[in-house]
Amino acid sequence: MAIQRISGGSKFEDIIGYSRVVVDQGLVTVSGTAGFDYSDGSIAEDVAAQARQAFLNLTDYLSKANCTLADIVRATVILTDAAEWEAIVPVIGENFQSVKPALTAFVAGLVDPRMKIEIEVAARQPTE
Repeated sequence: MAIQRISGGSKFEDIIGYSRVVVDQGLVTVSGTAGFDYSDGSIAEDVAAQARQAFLNLTDYLSKANCTLADIVRATVILTDAAEWEAIVPVIGENFQSVKPALTAFVAGLVDPRMKIEIEVAARQPTE
């Protein structure tokens, strides 16, 4: 079975040479996803709003691989400021409370100073 590579439409995917989503034998890996609203290129100042948009983006990317948030088995949350953890906990809970994936969170700098959060996930395609 061939590896499927799915673009999210970002120009950086071609420049850098990566795929937004890679599907390999039912394992779906989604690259780090920020809180940009790609319909207009905007990003909110508020970290919770960025987290909500990141989950909307993840939902869209996962759907391209026939998955939903419920199929996520692993997630990594990267924050730029540990003090903002409390602000995103409810957003994570809204999306993962019933899913309960393995999760790691850490603080690091991100490539765009407007980005306060980035989330990457791995999911399993549902079996029929």
